[in-house]
Amino acid sequence: MLQDTAAPLGVIERKGEEDDSVAVVTAALDTFKGEVIGRIEKLEAGGKPDKQEPETKGLDKLGERLDKIEAKLNRPAGTERKGDEPTLERKAFGTYLRLGAAAPADELKTLVVSSDPQGGYLAPTELSAEFIRDLTEYSPIRTLASVRTTGSPSVTYPKRTGITNAKWKGELQTSEASEPGFGQLEIPIREVNTFVDISNQLLADSAGMAESEVRLALAEDFGQKEGAAFVEGNGVLEPTGLLTDPSLAYTANGHATALGSDALITLMYALPAAYRQRGTWLMNGSTLTTIRKLKDGQGNYLWQPAYAADTPETILGRPVVEAVDMPDVAADAFPIVFGDFATGYRIVDRVALSILVNPYIRATDGVTRIHATRRVGAGVVQPKALRKLKMAVS
Repeated sequence: MLQDTAAPLGVIERKGEEDDSVAVVTAALDTFKGEVIGRIEKLEAGGKPDKQEPETKGLDKLGERLDKIEAKLNRPAGTERKGDEPTLERKAFGTYLRLGAAAPADELKTLVVSSDPQGGYLAPTELSAEFIRDLTEYSPIRTLASVRTTGSPSVTYPKRTGITNAKWKGELQTSEASEPGFGQLEIPIREVNTFVDISNQLLADSAGMAESEVRLALAEDFGQKEGAAFVEGNGVLEPTGLLTDPSLAYTANGHATALGSDALITLMYALPAAYRQRGTWLMNGSTLTTIRKLKDGQGNYLWQPAYAADTPETILGRPVVEAVDMPDVAADAFPIVFGDFATGYRIVDRVALSILVNPYIRATDGVTRIHATRRVGAGVVQPKALRKLKMAVS
């Protein structure tokens, strides 16, 4: 009976080689095991094989076939793979080279960042804590002038308008009476204000970033508006600026568009010596560029660089400060001011930048309003300490 097992074994082996399915091989193995167990039980019961063969020969063949089937089942893919058969990856790559984006969907399974549904959601962008802002330039006049504080809506300074009139007299001549003149100079406090509305959701979701950026923007805006008013404020709703105060004298340049070195020397020495020795030049970068090219009669540049740290550059031996709000060189303009700013110009602070957060006025709209207010006054208190350069009318 052991000879009859050769045919089933051959069939099973051929099926295992031709069929790549693990399920088919497993089912065939189970059937074969059942037959083997039945025949073994028959032999143990005293039965005889169909043909007289040594029992060991059939058992050896049976062991060999079982070893082959077990080896096939233990392979990673569970089936035998021919050496020249391409892998699944190579097949997919070849399909992509032939069809590109038109390849079947089952061939395009790579997760990529460029496509949100194919993995892009797994790589979110980073929100940096660094904020990109435009540079805000401020006028340096506050650092040059005298700054005071007040708790009143205006400040009045007593002003002496004249001195006594002494006269030389002889031994027996009678003295003549005289008295100085007095007046008042008032610096009214002006107000600049605005407000910003922010949604409550933005305030809550930005972890404080939105409010801090609004506060910074307000501070930069108010500082810029204040500096511009100190230069050309109209004195009505704004502080009185240096260039708009009618009491400030000027020196004529003599030309509408070309600066002359002689005009700068005349401007400097038109001030009293006490103010001239503490004087500072004030102009913008464009005017400073022009002056750096000017020379005196001996070919020396009027402008001199700073040779040490914390030492300003100079023009005719006096420091120069660049102010972005000063006008350019043009016809009928005042591009330069020179003098003792600490003596001549006064800034009075009433209320520093005040920020009030009001969450109630638009609470039904889900909006918080941020109010900002600044109160400050300024004006020329000693006109003789300052002097400006006037370009000719074209």
